Amino acid sequence: MQMNRDAIKTLAQAVIDTEATAVAKLRERVDASFIEACEAMLACTGRVVVLGMGKSGHIGSKIAATLASTGTPAFFVHPAEASHGDLGMITAQDVVLVLSNSGETDEVKNILPVLKRLNVPIVALTGNPASSLATHADVHIDVSVGEEACPLGLAPTSSTTAALVMGDALAVSLLQTRGFTREDFAQSHPAGTLGRKLLLHISDVMHTGEDMPCVPPGASISEAIVEMTRKRLGMSAVVDQDMQVLGVYTDGDLRRTLDRNLDPHTTPITDVMSAKPRTIAADSLAAEAVQMMQEHRIQGLLVTDPQGRLQGVLNFHDLLSAGVV
Repeated sequence: MQMNRDAIKTLAQAVIDTEATAVAKLRERVDASFIEACEAMLACTGRVVVLGMGKSGHIGSKIAATLASTGTPAFFVHPAEASHGDLGMITAQDVVLVLSNSGETDEVKNILPVLKRLNVPIVALTGNPASSLATHADVHIDVSVGEEACPLGLAPTSSTTAALVMGDALAVSLLQTRGFTREDFAQSHPAGTLGRKLLLHISDVMHTGEDMPCVPPGASISEAIVEMTRKRLGMSAVVDQDMQVLGVYTDGDLRRTLDRNLDPHTTPITDVMSAKPRTIAADSLAAEAVQMMQEHRIQGLLVTDPQGRLQGVLNFHDLLSAGVV
């Protein structure tokens, strides 16, 4: 089949325009019913159970996942499976969120009487305010669209986009109202980048004990270089006998030392070290270390306690390996 590139481009743009129009019209549907739906979910002591068949089911599954990850416990139940035992997953403490563009989906209508007997609040998202589902729901949110983006007017396109956007509006409104924070989000996403940034502390990635490169103030430059080379962190702390940090000697300091033609075997490290090194606390977030290193254009940090004693050493590669950067 011969492809008409211009025609394809025009069709794709028409789809986007049609769906964008459908989404824009949702603004006026954020009304008293939307507020009632949020209130029902906020008052829920159980879970938000999301139901939907076909494409509505796919959208419902995504909405359930978004709710669950943003502070509103939720899960998806397939309406057909519900009639064969999965209704037992729904309790009187739950709220049921049902998606059906027509509002007349048989599998959904079949379980409405059971949901009514459970006396669970039913929130419906439909494209037909006069439908059976909309009529029997405790709260109905209108997600109707003027037209589907499909030129045949058959494939759910604009309607599924509208339902998804309204679901996101519910989830984010609940998130804000609950005071859900970035830290809360990270708790439910420990394997994600944000989780690592918000949950990982300096103490989780720093080098400690024998792995810390450090030399006494009486050490020579060459002794400091040997320590840096052995520990492979690109720096060495200079500490007294109580592990009090006096300074730091880095790869950058070494290059500057070479420019001065100093004797590395006789010159004490205190003559060339940086006397006021950047430090960070062990209980700080690893993300803070990234910010400090980027702001000051350095590759490592000394980790100290409140008294300025060395507790660990951290370099940029440690943060890369931990997935914080």
